[in-house]
Amino acid sequence: MQGCDGSVLLDSANKTAEKDAQPNQTLRGFGFVERVKAAVEKACPDTVSCADILALIARDAVWLSKGPFWTVPLGRRDGSVSISNETDALPPPTSNFTVLTQLFAAVNLDAKDLVVLSAGHTIGTSHCFSFSDRLYNFTGMENPSDIDPTLEPQYMMRLKSKCASLNDNTTLVEMDPGSFKTFDTDYFKLVSKRRGLFHSDGALLTDPFTRAYVQRHATGAFKDEFFADFAASMIKMGNANQLTGSQGEIRKKCSVVNH
Repeated sequence: MQGCDGSVLLDSANKTAEKDAQPNQTLRGFGFVERVKAAVEKACPDTVSCADILALIARDAVWLSKGPFWTVPLGRRDGSVSISNETDALPPPTSNFTVLTQLFAAVNLDAKDLVVLSAGHTIGTSHCFSFSDRLYNFTGMENPSDIDPTLEPQYMMRLKSKCASLNDNTTLVEMDPGSFKTFDTDYFKLVSKRRGLFHSDGALLTDPFTRAYVQRHATGAFKDEFFADFAASMIKMGNANQLTGSQGEIRKKCSVVNH
């Protein structure tokens, strides 16, 4: 992961780019990004980077899902390198709290950023393989009784009814059941009830600070506060390892470098 330089958008002839790595196998929307870039290039050539377009699209996706709106700092430049194994720096959904805080700290994000940005799981879906170890293989025994004891039992049974085995690589599950298209505080309600989909969601209850944040916002009484926190953390994350000034380039097409 090069940082916020549009590296995830680059194609590789021999499938060694970031988008080819296991954590990114289920990413979608690359064609949409290219259509936006083409429209921007037509109106304003050689000016707006793919990295900035990605940051703006992320903000708009949140806002259109009834979440917060924020001013995105612009001026990022596009990188020319995309290496699949650099996605090892991405926080896996299987992470415990210690691993999560270490990975976030590596890009100057703290425990508050961790709990706030995790709530991005209020929108979207996940494939079963990102959490099925909690249902069938929590300690490596690979059987139906090898479950994550921190997962609420009724929710676990519901997940098992959707994800029949460890080998299910196609089924999609809502990360925030019932409102997965709406950006809201329901994520915190679910996590507080031990119904967070990923191990990393449940890990937020293992630290006093992040647990208190989850419990505060599980009440739903501080939506504006959470929205402001989320906007601030997104801006902070968007500043990670940027290229600016004369560094990098402004790609003509997001999937290929200019030269």
